[in-house]
Amino acid sequence: MTSYGTLRMWAALLKVVGALFVLAAIFGTIGLAIDATGFWKTTGILFLGIPIAIFLATLPIALGQMMVALADVGDAVRSPSS
Repeated sequence: MTSYGTLRMWAALLKVVGALFVLAAIFGTIGLAIDATGFWKTTGILFLGIPIAIFLATLPIALGQMMVALADVGDAVRSPSS
């Protein structure tokens, strides 16, 4: 039995939110690229905007994974008597 259930629940919520953020970043930057006027603006959005937006959108997923790892470590080092 784990005593880190709340931490794991928040981690799962962050992972779901992160996945939604990634989808929003992809569709948003593609929509922005379609709306951009000119070849260089569109190219800049595709080669700079999309990677930066996706990187920033994956931060909640990384935070959720960190929280799960923290809960795993807490379960591993907890004394058997408690």
